[in-house]
Amino acid sequence: MSDMNNAPRVALDSLGCKLNQAEIEALARRLAGAGYRLVAPADAADIYILNTCTVTATADSKSRKLLRAARRRNPGARLVAIGCYAERAPEELAAIEGVDLVLGNDHKAELPRILGDGATWQDMTGQGATRPGEGGRRTRAFVKVQDGCHSFCAYCIVPFVRSREMSIPADEVVAQVGERAAAGFKEVVLTGTEIGTYRHGGLDLAGLLGRILAGTDIARLRLSSLQPPEIKPELIELWGDKRLCPHFHLSLQSGSDAVLERMNRRYATADYARAVALIRDSVPDAAVTTDVIAGFPGETDAEFRETLEFCRRMRFARIHGFPYSPRPGTAAAKMPGQIPAPLKKARTQELLALAGESLRGFLKQHIGRTPEVLFERASGGLFNGLTGNYIKVYVKSRGDVTNKILPVRLTGLYKDGMMGEV
Repeated sequence: MSDMNNAPRVALDSLGCKLNQAEIEALARRLAGAGYRLVAPADAADIYILNTCTVTATADSKSRKLLRAARRRNPGARLVAIGCYAERAPEELAAIEGVDLVLGNDHKAELPRILGDGATWQDMTGQGATRPGEGGRRTRAFVKVQDGCHSFCAYCIVPFVRSREMSIPADEVVAQVGERAAAGFKEVVLTGTEIGTYRHGGLDLAGLLGRILAGTDIARLRLSSLQPPEIKPELIELWGDKRLCPHFHLSLQSGSDAVLERMNRRYATADYARAVALIRDSVPDAAVTTDVIAGFPGETDAEFRETLEFCRRMRFARIHGFPYSPRPGTAAAKMPGQIPAPLKKARTQELLALAGESLRGFLKQHIGRTPEVLFERASGGLFNGLTGNYIKVYVKSRGDVTNKILPVRLTGLYKDGMMGEV
């Protein structure tokens, strides 16, 4: 497959969490190394691979729509569905016209062998490594450090579709981060199902971060998500190294202790507040972002009001608010007191209005400041990128600033972020 003009064109797409993004990026690197030609999801492709999500009914629907859209774009392409939806309900995806192959999480590692096409499948080396912006990929790299969850929160399907807990050896993680840096990436995002549970070779997450910081020259290191009980002084003190992005995504899910208990979340609002206080006392300009569910079974109006008030007190930089979605086999799906759809929608809209208010409040604090921004791409005549604390910044530039880290003066609010001047 040395003639790239004749090499099969592969489009890779992903829905859901940053772990899915990390997995699709790893697959892209291996495909490139094997001689496949990577193209963007919207381009003509011979093979379209979707890493699916099933965390909500909406995610299921999006997966089906993406596969059908890929079929319409490229009627002759082979469609491959992998990931969490493929693990939970393979027959639903296999029934979609044009889907040739469905592989769940426990078997998607076999995809290279199954695709075949005469390629020699191999672990990636620097020779075939994708670089920032190639094949429609981001300029930030995602590296998987952990997989699996046994927490069994009442609403969550993840333990059923990612049941095998494992952590990647630290040496492998350090090597992968080093490879991404050598390939030109300025930022690496460490991801997993629950990266705070990382344990391997006597190292926890703090030990892993220490190894990465000491063993690589990556310009930025970001964590995908943590749980409140994992925010401890020995972890937070590592943010003395400015390469660690001052951005902490802490899932809340509810601001009512009674609802948290029914959700089987292993903390109370007081624990969450202490974690946020530790972050803000230790890490200047830190952004705390979160997820919140509206309309969990049995949620009363008073409990929902508790959630809104707690979110106001926490002054989140961003709130990902969404309605509760029953997932087959989970404890919450069988609970009494299922909230009617219109009420869930109304509560979600109220939550999203608060999210917008919270975001604007956070952004306004940064007007006139000059943080460093890693630029990703251009769109509509503007380049956009992210600060370390996850503010999306838009600038006009005559030159190409993609994949550059530059100081930018923030001048005002714009769309979902801020306008700036290089």
